[in-house]
Amino acid sequence: MSGPSQERQRDLDRHILRRETHSPRSGAAVIAACLVAAAALYFMLESMLAALGQPTWLASPGMILQWIADLPGDTPRALLGAAGMLLALFGLIFLCHGILPGRRARHVISHPRVAIVVDDEVIASALAKTARVAAGVTREQVMVVVSARQVQVNVRPTSGIPLSESQIQGAVEARVADMGLNPVPSVSVKLADSGVIGV
Repeated sequence: MSGPSQERQRDLDRHILRRETHSPRSGAAVIAACLVAAAALYFMLESMLAALGQPTWLASPGMILQWIADLPGDTPRALLGAAGMLLALFGLIFLCHGILPGRRARHVISHPRVAIVVDDEVIASALAKTARVAAGVTREQVMVVVSARQVQVNVRPTSGIPLSESQIQGAVEARVADMGLNPVPSVSVKLADSGVIGV
């Protein structure tokens, strides 16, 4: 394969991996478009009714603009405050959707020939098995949570049997290194204070 076509393939792979590991903005965009379209249709309806000399349906655009210009007027302050907070919340949500990366619960596994994307639940299951074997406990005694940058391993030991936190952490870190995850998460292990009896 020639140089330019290899570069094109790498760019395509990067694009596919980014699309699979980051959530799309289509949901927020559709909601914003629906809100703008509803407002535009309402103003168009009121303008048509005013042009035909018919009574307004709710309020004409001129009445709405005059009401906004007259604020606060006789409108209760608590209602204005609540409306302002609600609008600010919606604005913050849309702003965060536009700025933040919006990662999906997935990791990329580095491979020179193919693009591999794995759900964090699958990774957590594999790491839980590794932690379980290293600790010598049952499936119910290990819980693993995988996020973009961290793997949190929670182990409930069997009462009377001491566990080595460093041994469990070393085993899980070795497994993470073998997987070749990108981005590489850090591993932290937490042993519960209370043990499990009769396991």
